[in-house]
Amino acid sequence: MSISKVPDFPAPRRWPVIRRPGIVLAFLWCVAVAASGQETGQELYGRDVYWNATPNDVNNLLKSMKTQVDANFQMDIRTLEEVSTDPSNNPILYRTGHYNFSYTPEERQKLREYLLNGGMIIYNTGLGSQPFYRSVMRELREIFPEQPAQRLTSDHPVFHSYYDVDRVQYTAAVKAAGFVGDEPWFDAVEINCRVVALVSRWGMAVGWQGTVKEEYQAYRAQSAFRLGVNIMTYASAMRAWAKNAAQSMKFVDKLESYTDTMGVGQVVYDGVWKTRHAGLSVLLQTFNERTGIPVKFSLKEMRLNDPNIYNAPLLYMTGHEHFDLKPAEIAALRAYLENGGFLFAESCCGRKGFDLAFRKMIQKVLPGKELVRIPKESVLFRQPNEITMVGVTPALMEDLGQANTEPYLRGIDIDGHYGVIYSPVGLGGGWEMSQSPYARGCNDVSSIKLGQNVLMYSVTH
Repeated sequence: MSISKVPDFPAPRRWPVIRRPGIVLAFLWCVAVAASGQETGQELYGRDVYWNATPNDVNNLLKSMKTQVDANFQMDIRTLEEVSTDPSNNPILYRTGHYNFSYTPEERQKLREYLLNGGMIIYNTGLGSQPFYRSVMRELREIFPEQPAQRLTSDHPVFHSYYDVDRVQYTAAVKAAGFVGDEPWFDAVEINCRVVALVSRWGMAVGWQGTVKEEYQAYRAQSAFRLGVNIMTYASAMRAWAKNAAQSMKFVDKLESYTDTMGVGQVVYDGVWKTRHAGLSVLLQTFNERTGIPVKFSLKEMRLNDPNIYNAPLLYMTGHEHFDLKPAEIAALRAYLENGGFLFAESCCGRKGFDLAFRKMIQKVLPGKELVRIPKESVLFRQPNEITMVGVTPALMEDLGQANTEPYLRGIDIDGHYGVIYSPVGLGGGWEMSQSPYARGCNDVSSIKLGQNVLMYSVTH
């Protein structure tokens, strides 16, 4: 598709646009290509001879971005062997295909290191190929067994980083395959509120190249281009942020407790239950430094049906997307709260998926109890920090139209005190002093103050 055939895009709406010109997009070959040029396609590429079936897809997307949104990306072609684990050399990787594939253990380790260092990989499912899609999801489970891929809900910033594309147009073949709906389907592995691996369930490349046919399981051209622009804009903004965030915090495979006096349990549930990997630990340390109270904390990760939750007077729960608890977990949490336990929860980055799921869940746990806004006069906002207003992130500021607002925590009263305290806006990134540029939450200083006050309330009530 020539640039002149690309439909005009609507004006961007809410999300702040962050452009970084000169980013190199490394187009990832499926296997190394021999230099002689005499081998057959089968010998060069294995079964996936269509690794480059749409050779103008990325080029067309990047040309369109340069003219439409003034973003200058470049592309080159590299084998995985040639890709550096330093994302400064290849900030974004892109892979497309149609057939089953697998990485070697060494390749998985290399990709893990690259992604944790701040890189990002984009997988395009060629013509909606189910074998390729299944292979990608299987490989991501191998690369990040502790952080499962999850389908992104339509409020995720990748769908709003430049244009609002929470609704898209598909070819007839997508509906024929059994998918009903008009929301984009991206799965992703997110670490510390950043997508490190993005998987498109339906084909985007044919839309970028301009060869969409109704028998292809793919996005129509306009939707594909809008999604492509958003992906590149998101990747660029998050790459710049990740470079700064990496200076202060590192992803930790296993959190170790630093004390053994008062247990804090982070709730493990089916789904992505850990969004920031150092934030809660940092908050616990700052609480002791701020208050001088001789209460030390240990941090443990546990499921709700673990009887050891009664050894943890405080449970912490967070997430980005939708989740469900099993009936036994709901019953266990109800018993824990009714016996004096305390639950502190937050919707990381202020994401709607977790917010809606948490509200639905807590109604099942405590039927008849209402999650109400905690009044600003509450003692909760008095110790150890006097809080009358909180600062917010740029993304939340776009919604509110102001940089400061009254503290917005909700709670459930159990026997005369709040047994549940919940923040529908993000705090965890602020505890790490590195809120995502797309987070709807409190800024770093306010997040830490609110977190300290919740901890104080939990040990004094």
